[in-house]
Amino acid sequence: MIELTGQGVYGAIAAGPLKFIKRTTAPVVRRAGEPDAEWARFEAAQAQAIAELADLHAQALAEVGEQGAMVFEVHQMMVADEDYCDSVRDILAGERVNAEYAVSVTGSNFARIFAEMDDPYMRERAADVHDISERLIRCLTGAAGVGIDADAPVIVAADDLTPSETVQLDKSRLLGFVTARGSTTSHSAILARTLGIPAVVGVGELDEALDGEYAVVNGFTGEVFVRPDEATLATVLAAKAEAESRSELLQAYRGRPSVTQGGRQVELCANIGSPGEVGAVLESDAEGVGLFRTEFGFMEHESTPSEEDLFAAYKAVVEALGDRRVVFRTLDVGADKQIPYLDLAPEENPALGLRGLRLCLRRPEIFRTQLRALLRAAAFGRVAIMFPMVASLWEVQAAKARVAEARAELEAEGVAIGATEIGIMIETPAAALISDQLAPEVDFFSIGTNDLTQYTLAVDRQHPDLAEFTDTHHEAVLRLIAQVAANAHAHGAWVGICGELGADLTLTPRFVELGIDELSVAPASVLAIRERICTLD
Repeated sequence: MIELTGQGVYGAIAAGPLKFIKRTTAPVVRRAGEPDAEWARFEAAQAQAIAELADLHAQALAEVGEQGAMVFEVHQMMVADEDYCDSVRDILAGERVNAEYAVSVTGSNFARIFAEMDDPYMRERAADVHDISERLIRCLTGAAGVGIDADAPVIVAADDLTPSETVQLDKSRLLGFVTARGSTTSHSAILARTLGIPAVVGVGELDEALDGEYAVVNGFTGEVFVRPDEATLATVLAAKAEAESRSELLQAYRGRPSVTQGGRQVELCANIGSPGEVGAVLESDAEGVGLFRTEFGFMEHESTPSEEDLFAAYKAVVEALGDRRVVFRTLDVGADKQIPYLDLAPEENPALGLRGLRLCLRRPEIFRTQLRALLRAAAFGRVAIMFPMVASLWEVQAAKARVAEARAELEAEGVAIGATEIGIMIETPAAALISDQLAPEVDFFSIGTNDLTQYTLAVDRQHPDLAEFTDTHHEAVLRLIAQVAANAHAHGAWVGICGELGADLTLTPRFVELGIDELSVAPASVLAIRERICTLD
């Protein structure tokens, strides 16, 4: 038996034969070329690649929703990126070579730049550069893409998988996948989670001689067993059966209120990032949306979206959810989420830089557009507006003043608007420690435990080498949560949790004991949390 260990991407188990994916892109050979003719070839390949990516976007939209499909819109922009194209043109003109070679060199150079960045999220974008470069080369050479050479379902094995390869794999023949490289923040990993594919990434070197061998992929633990012995196989298959049975049993909690046996009710909501994910909210039986990440609506545009663009998206969400409340987090970019057209200056420590509410207060024209759209959407359903990355009282007061200004403008224009709740995210220790001062200013707090943990423990939550230092159950974090809850209730505000700890079943009893009023989690986690709540005294 061979045992491999990596990072589990999606909590499920797959068992079956390993099959290494077949890539048909030929090695790039440097040849002499006439610059104008090769540039014309590149432009034709570029147009073909953009068309293919548009088709992939449409396919992903149907399978994984707007947030998962967004990567292919980003890839279209990367294919047309001015710096990337200038590099190709310069190589063609300076070295008088073929377009395939110029694309290969450009792709390698740009991927290396990303790979050497300090930010783990940005390092993962090297895979995106590789993906679009390989696509351009295939378009230039006429080579086919990746495929599964198997008649029956298999576990795909690869050095790594690009987002387009992940989406294009035939799901009817895909049991799961395992990769030598990659991380849980890669786009292929995100797509695997959205598609519900059992997967383990980053297991180290994979020997292609294992092709065809029986294997088990445990997405819960990050373990992969090749040629498992009888005892291991029996244990893992029993766990697989138990997980599937548990999923079926959870359906009994659909339609039930999230109430403890002692009568304590907790509002159980879902985290989403696009109108396309509303279906998942309804399917999960969530009681509302506790976190709508509005930044994805900005990231899918090539320039700042208009008020009408945003209003149409927000209105569609609140109308679809009827009487369920939707908590919209205002634009939260910076740090690991960058939008090129905002022209944000490079920062040595972006996690502590111009992000969240800080950016909105610095860019009032963007903030005003979003606030107007949200107030207009509130005429069609229950809307709550939430400000991220708060550290000081004056920031909250300034943000509320911007809301009041937008409301006054719309009223003067005779535009229909609705009432909204106003809240803030508690993500910084500063906000937690002065929550007694902040609570009288707002209707609610939502505790973002991911960043609160990061800032409290001074540990980069995306750094792959610091996992052992990221103690999400650290007593300091839990004490801050308790303090925030007490201060919120003392001033008549409700308090929720929208970070990953909200889905931690081991902490559900403590959150109920602290009086947490709302938990907002990924749609797939809703029923499991409801079951846990309903079994508490």
